[in-house]
Amino acid sequence: MKILPATLATEARLADTDITAAVERLLQLKKGIHPQLIEVACAEGIVELKGYTDSLLSRERAADVAKAVRGVRGVINDVSIRTADVPDSEMKRRVETALLQDPAVSDYNVRCHAHGGDLMVEGTLQSWGEVQLVLKVLGAVPGMRHLHNHLRVRGGELLNSDEEITTQIRELLAWDIRVKDPLVTVGTDHGVVRVAGTVGTAAERDQVIATAYQAGAVRVEADDLAVAYWALDKDLRRQKFAPKADEAVAEAVRDVLRFDPRVRLFAPSVHVRDGVVMLAGTVSNLKAKLAAEQDAGNVVGVWDVHNMLQVQMPEAEFSPDSTIHHQAKVGLAIDPYLGHYAFTMNVNHGRVQLYGTVASHFDQERAADVVAGINGVVELTSHVQVLATEDERIATAAVGGIAGLSALSSLERDKLLEQRVASHYYWSAQLHDLPIEVSVRDCRVTLVGTVDTWLERRCAAADAYACGARDVNNHLRLPTAA
Repeated sequence: MKILPATLATEARLADTDITAAVERLLQLKKGIHPQLIEVACAEGIVELKGYTDSLLSRERAADVAKAVRGVRGVINDVSIRTADVPDSEMKRRVETALLQDPAVSDYNVRCHAHGGDLMVEGTLQSWGEVQLVLKVLGAVPGMRHLHNHLRVRGGELLNSDEEITTQIRELLAWDIRVKDPLVTVGTDHGVVRVAGTVGTAAERDQVIATAYQAGAVRVEADDLAVAYWALDKDLRRQKFAPKADEAVAEAVRDVLRFDPRVRLFAPSVHVRDGVVMLAGTVSNLKAKLAAEQDAGNVVGVWDVHNMLQVQMPEAEFSPDSTIHHQAKVGLAIDPYLGHYAFTMNVNHGRVQLYGTVASHFDQERAADVVAGINGVVELTSHVQVLATEDERIATAAVGGIAGLSALSSLERDKLLEQRVASHYYWSAQLHDLPIEVSVRDCRVTLVGTVDTWLERRCAAADAYACGARDVNNHLRLPTAA
């Protein structure tokens, strides 16, 4: 089945009823959400989510899923958190432990106050990026109902002139594969950045605002930055991904790394040849190494990343294997997504081998992410397996309800899965107009075609897994390999 632009591609706006149905289907497919407890409504492309879930992490994931749907212009997230009561002293202990165990934020001077399921965090940090890292760590702590952010940014070396801030924002947007920026204008006055124009998705709008803060904005005004379906036009993509010189790509990667507080202090060396990036040097933790690779991959013109960074912890920060084992075990046990699984691991000089069985690829990746983020881990080999039952795969692939699933033949199940993947791509703001061919045999999905970025390639595979694929043969190619 070939996924090509359909008749909806010529419409100025998609129907609210169709968008509502698409968001509801994707909430059912994506792991880490309780879709039966969330109500979806849509008016003029603005999606409203109501109901409740059990963690801040799940609440934000629901909003992110909605923002990725084609035609969604914005999301109002009114989902509440319902979770078991946690004593204030225990909540304070949990958040302090989470901050201490995360190598990216363990040295930050922040204070947390817990009361009745609410958490207030305060302190002064060097950049907006550091604030976001702290909020991300705290958002994964179970038992929290509200997170009140009173963190302030000192600025320091990242406090630039208005002209410098404007220039930096424009350059970062121009090199970011997640944003099609030709229709975005930027201006700065006394540190207040005003962004205006048009982008194609709510997720792109969020990224533009985040980039402005990342570059040193004191405040961002984005009332005039609209989300319009027509801004997903293919011509904007072609302009964005025109060939780039290797040295220009390398300099763009260096700029991105300088703005990531997880990586900035280590100043990795960057070399690019034919669009392939090689990162070299040393970092003090595995999380920084993985972040550097992800940052480089988000730069236009990067077709692959060879991550040669070495993790070398300072002797004063060395953690005994027994401590790493304990902290990783606790981290997995209290994680909102993984707490019901049983994992085992071996730790040898900070090198972790992780074992276990989970029901989805989302959980598999989540487990690796949790362990990689533990202070003292220098290397991780994950042997976690995905062993969903046949009934789970069929049910996942058949979201929407079809009678007599158990009686379907293998051929019928494959056809059903193929249709689900096709529908998923059709409603994906990122993938809907890409020439992706989908075929299915024995619940194994094969993807063939050409995409513009490694991110699209990875998302296509992840979405196929979310639809119920037992395995994915990802033969999608980037333009340079076509």
